[in-house]
Amino acid sequence: MMGRQTGDQSQLFYLFNLERRIPASHLLRRINPVVTRILVELREKLAAFYSDIGRPSIDPELMIRMLIVGYCYGIRFERRLCEEVELHLAYRWFCRLDLDDKVPDHSTFSVNRHGRFRDSDILRQVFEAVVRSCMDAGLVKGEGFAVDASVMEANASRYHGKAPDEIDWSVPERQTRAAAEFLAGLDDEDPDVERKPPKLISPVDPCSAWTAKANKRVQFGYGLNYLIDIAHAIIVDVEPTPARTYDEVESTKTMLDRTERRFGLKPKRLAADTAYGTGRFLGWLVGHRIAPHIPVRDASERDDGTLSRRDFRWDRRRGVYICPNGKVLQTTGTVHEGNTLRYRASKFDCEVCALKMQCCPNSPARLIPRDVHEYARDVTRRLMRTKAFLKSRDQRKRVEMRFAHLKVHHGFERMRLRGLSGARDEFLLAATVQNLKTLALRIFGPPLTSQREALA
Repeated sequence: MMGRQTGDQSQLFYLFNLERRIPASHLLRRINPVVTRILVELREKLAAFYSDIGRPSIDPELMIRMLIVGYCYGIRFERRLCEEVELHLAYRWFCRLDLDDKVPDHSTFSVNRHGRFRDSDILRQVFEAVVRSCMDAGLVKGEGFAVDASVMEANASRYHGKAPDEIDWSVPERQTRAAAEFLAGLDDEDPDVERKPPKLISPVDPCSAWTAKANKRVQFGYGLNYLIDIAHAIIVDVEPTPARTYDEVESTKTMLDRTERRFGLKPKRLAADTAYGTGRFLGWLVGHRIAPHIPVRDASERDDGTLSRRDFRWDRRRGVYICPNGKVLQTTGTVHEGNTLRYRASKFDCEVCALKMQCCPNSPARLIPRDVHEYARDVTRRLMRTKAFLKSRDQRKRVEMRFAHLKVHHGFERMRLRGLSGARDEFLLAATVQNLKTLALRIFGPPLTSQREALA
């Protein structure tokens, strides 16, 4: 039967223990020991964030815990994050807040996050401390790495892009952190690398790149670059770049160097997709004694029935090509476009050659371009025929799964912050949370889902 509830049945006093209300299988309880130990180790470095004057400042440990909660559960807006911590018992427990403790106001939280934290490398230190915890747990082997990039839509409208010469950076509304980072980056560009000016720039987030890589839709975006250890898909480094292939490939050198410097990890092999198979990058890997398990980008094959470059024999001792008719193709040594040598046959040899119509029907003499790093490309081609390469090709998918997990389970498809420093902070937090979840799964196993498992 059903009836009306009568009378005031509320209790005057409650005996409530927040610690006992959080299940042992809850994600936050499972990662809490690691986070607690890391924050204790970083306490001296966090001391600079405390203030002894003015209004009471937010505890930096509380900020880090709240940010971890936010990126664990896809709550990346400060206002909503403060509201959720106010209401959710597990969030309160993880943030070391009792039922009577006040949650920071969202405006104060935002000012501190965009001020003191953006100007420091504390989130990088937290990320690296988590990586060391994964290493201590035996989850990082250091033998094989994989690298890839995924485009994240910038916090900028795709309809408000402007040509570079149309933007006046001196007006008050352009005096932002993102604009300052962009203008500073122009002064730091490598003068030896010729870069085409961007077609469009976002006035509110000029560090982002105009790209059509993500979902085949043109937009402003950043490249989220992950370097993972393929044994357990632990992210060993992360780097933000504009969503441009050149920047993404170059960032891999930065991540590999930093990983060796910070953790003493240098992989024996690196797996990546074809976008990384340029001669310049392959030459860098071979020079650093890292086996490139990367498909070579090769445009030498012809589909018009004429002879391709592989029909010509390379004489390594003499440094020349030998054509099928035994004639020599030589180079002047001039490097074109920064990475290409041109080998030409003699016009007089080609004019009387019986294979001319099959070799160079539209030019007086045959020309073969050769990358200055062709030796590294040849090394990679030989590796492509090995079983280890085929295995790495399958293992490389683990980094792509990291991106899929981040977008599907963490709701991370569009940037919240602007500028490269904002992208850096967001990507570091995302990678930190993903490593913490992997660490909890590998050490403690999957969470219990039934009473029978709990009793076992």
